[in-house]
Amino acid sequence: MRPHAASYHCPKPSRLAAAAALVALVALSALPAAADEDDAVPAASGADTLAFRMVRASGAEDAGCLEGARADVTVSSFGPVEHMTVVTRGLPSETEFDLFVIQLPDAPFGLSWYQGDLETDDRGRGAGVFIGRFNIETFIVAPASGDAPVVHDADADTNPPTDPVHTFHLGLWFNAPEDAAAAGCPDAITPFNGEHDAGVQALSTRNFAPDDGPLGRLGG
Repeated sequence: MRPHAASYHCPKPSRLAAAAALVALVALSALPAAADEDDAVPAASGADTLAFRMVRASGAEDAGCLEGARADVTVSSFGPVEHMTVVTRGLPSETEFDLFVIQLPDAPFGLSWYQGDLETDDRGRGAGVFIGRFNIETFIVAPASGDAPVVHDADADTNPPTDPVHTFHLGLWFNAPEDAAAAGCPDAITPFNGEHDAGVQALSTRNFAPDDGPLGRLGG
């Protein structure tokens, strides 16, 4: 189990999860149907909204696993913040996954930002709602190197300095290598969860060009 930061006046987790799932499923019903998993253009877009699809990751496709898996994503802007809904289909049932905002849709992925978790139901469907900055202004910057907390053995104790780097792609990883292996995918260990012992990437936005991720199409 992952530790969760304490917060004040917070509804019970079960209520939050139920509300998130309801919002996600309502959003899914409003999305136009996509022809196949190679759709490269957002299903719908506007000044304050964006809808697009995540597809099977390259590694999963090469391994012949997760056929038909996908996710429909909607992003709504409220000015200073965005509301992003991710609804998955065709993934293994009752399995945990980890969502990241990433620089590149495929390996080496580049700079990546952990958003949160998503768990599928007994039919392989999952829904998650995330609040943050998910538009053309989404970026990571480190003006200089400094000390960093070491929580896990894999943690660095300093950061590499970097100029602003925009991160417009999404990636979804198996939380555990064992779950990936059970789905017929490679059982490699990757750092893409809170403890840095995740499985391989399951879904991504590789249906968009590496330098033209979908989040960059909102705002500007």
